[in-house]
Amino acid sequence: MSVKADLVIIGGGPAGMSAAVAAYDAGIRDILILERDTSLGGILRQCIHNGFGLHRFKEELTGPEYAYRYELMVRERNIPFKLNTMVLDITQDKVVTAINGEDGLFEIEAKSIILAMGCRERPKGALNISGTRPAGIFTAGTAQRFVNMDGYMPGKKVVILGSGDIGLIMARRMTLEGAKVEAVCELMPYSGGLARNIEQCLNDFNIPLMLSHTVVEIHGKERVTGVTIARVDENRRPIYESRQYIECDTLLLSVGLLPENELTKSADISLDRITGGAIVDQSRQTKIEGVFACGNVLHVHDLVDYVSEESEIAGRSAADYIKGKTTTGKDISLITDGKVRYTVPQKISAEENVTVYFRVSDIYRNVRIVVRDGESILVNKKKQKVAPGEMETVTITADMIKNIKGNTLSFSIES
Repeated sequence: MSVKADLVIIGGGPAGMSAAVAAYDAGIRDILILERDTSLGGILRQCIHNGFGLHRFKEELTGPEYAYRYELMVRERNIPFKLNTMVLDITQDKVVTAINGEDGLFEIEAKSIILAMGCRERPKGALNISGTRPAGIFTAGTAQRFVNMDGYMPGKKVVILGSGDIGLIMARRMTLEGAKVEAVCELMPYSGGLARNIEQCLNDFNIPLMLSHTVVEIHGKERVTGVTIARVDENRRPIYESRQYIECDTLLLSVGLLPENELTKSADISLDRITGGAIVDQSRQTKIEGVFACGNVLHVHDLVDYVSEESEIAGRSAADYIKGKTTTGKDISLITDGKVRYTVPQKISAEENVTVYFRVSDIYRNVRIVVRDGESILVNKKKQKVAPGEMETVTITADMIKNIKGNTLSFSIES
């Protein structure tokens, strides 16, 4: 079976729904959302804690509440979607191959595609931890789904490796459900989570955060009986003399998120080495004209509000592309100094106001965020503190872009 559509959106989470609503409001009616889960909402369905929507809706919502608001917007506009549908392949000619139980295997010839597949957790196999392979080792997101959606408790005495936001939130969640969280260990000398989550999830519950520590061995045959942790040196190598044993029955891993880019690779779209997502311009267009990316499949966000904001850019840009409106004429690459780890977008192709999202590689205090065109300073923004766990933004105006003399803009952190 082969059908045609103006816009196909792969992923029905907050990114996909936001993009669909924005494209519809920009005048596109022939839209189809493809979602592999049993309902719309993506990862937000299992994030029952609050803290969502403060920027977008100016009120505090839980994850399911935030997702439901966007689902209502999709349904009010009668935007069609297919659930339980797995996309198998996309081509450079914008042909989408998918499969589900109702339609079987089918193809969609699209005028434009928006990639909104989200991200997945880095598993234990990527960590090279020595020891046995007992039951009781979960990624933090899997444990979150067990507790919040299925009603299962993974264990009673817990060690968490990694201090990303999901790990911090699960430290609190497991405590509230009656478990004892022995420690949260973090390989880096700083936490990878939001400051508010460190305060509300660890400090408020007296859960120790052990920075510059990692798990070096897992103990137990049938079930985890404990882990050995150790301090690491400046090269992140374990210091043998600092090893200590912690008794536990559960190890949760919160060791990073990876953009879900297998489909992006199949279309031979260039990926950024740092973000793991596609290389895009300010419209979120990839190297293939008419194929856009947004949300956590592009780069991992710390707030879903930013996901919605970015996805609206992709939705409006896809609508413009379908209508034949394209704004190009510039080819400006954004380069970083190492202290700034990456920027999104990675390039600018038009004279328009551009919000650049970026993350830093360490904690820096009393610094300036400086954007340069050669020797000329375009942006000089003071910040008391920047940290890897929190996204930063700067705005490059259309007038600045119009007057850029070279073909690069450099982003740096300076004292």
